[in-house]
Amino acid sequence: MSKKAGVASLLKMIVPAGKATPSPPVGPALGQRGVKSMDFCKQFNDRTKDLVVDTPTPVAISINADRTFSFAVKSPPTAWLLKRAAGVAKGAAQPGKETVGTVSLKHVYAIAQIKAKDPVMSHIELRSICRSVIATARSVGIRVVH
Repeated sequence: MSKKAGVASLLKMIVPAGKATPSPPVGPALGQRGVKSMDFCKQFNDRTKDLVVDTPTPVAISINADRTFSFAVKSPPTAWLLKRAAGVAKGAAQPGKETVGTVSLKHVYAIAQIKAKDPVMSHIELRSICRSVIATARSVGIRVVH
């Protein structure tokens, strides 16, 4: 697999919205690649200021050979959104055998709409995203009720 011209590396991590700091894990990961972590933290916190603080936010950082960077902020993980909607802190220890909470189809639809805004989901129809959310709910131990 070839890299894009000018892009030295791609770094993916999950950072709490509005809480990026140069301390671990953000600072060392960027420092190893020659990027000033404070610049990233300021831009990231500014871009995620509209989200609820501490929301786990996946981010893909493209670091160029000249040590400049750009990044794309994605929507929170589906499992986190489901657990928040169900009002539970953790998923089931044995999904399929135990249920830790329930969500309605209305919640599933709302989560699918959030996930549909991600650029990688732009070509997938909402119905398929809803099926994926339901499957994730099952794997976490959350029951979907009608």
